[in-house]
Amino acid sequence: MNEDLFLIVGLGNPGPRFARHRHNVGFQVVDLLAQRHHLAFQRAEFRAAAASGTIGERRVLLAKPQTFMNLAGQAVAPLARFYKIPIPQILVLYDELDLPLGRLRFRSEGGSGGHNGMKSLTDSLGTQAFARLRIGIDRPPGKMDPAAYVLQDFSSDQEFEMAFCRPRAADGIEIWLREGIVAAMNKYNAV
Repeated sequence: MNEDLFLIVGLGNPGPRFARHRHNVGFQVVDLLAQRHHLAFQRAEFRAAAASGTIGERRVLLAKPQTFMNLAGQAVAPLARFYKIPIPQILVLYDELDLPLGRLRFRSEGGSGGHNGMKSLTDSLGTQAFARLRIGIDRPPGKMDPAAYVLQDFSSDQEFEMAFCRPRAADGIEIWLREGIVAAMNKYNAV
């Protein structure tokens, strides 16, 4: 096991046309985290864009699966196995319809909650016992189809809120790396 390497995975869909979509908030936060710590996604590994370096005292591997959301596990599981990363040292970031816009929820483990990207991950990793950061994107208005809603950009009002949310999420990841999942949950889940 590689006890000193942490894997941080942002979920999303690859390509510029998806970049600002609600479904890509995981990519957006991982990009911000990489920028903050001068890490660059300069290589592809196991169907994921990858960046490596250090955040604080921790060695990290940042990953953005290039498989499209519903097949994310096909990129993440091979990465985790190749680098021998212990399951408790994996954190996955993704959009959550069942949380209010901008709300953050860390969990140490759990099911997919109907999120196909998370279902792919739990199936491919063979466990639900990895940490996750759910990022609230709110429910669609009226009778709008949730699948259509997540594949749209944030509205201008929502984007204003997300401009504060993304840095808070990156701060939370830094706390997870430094102090662990319980500290991240205590700080961010109550807000």
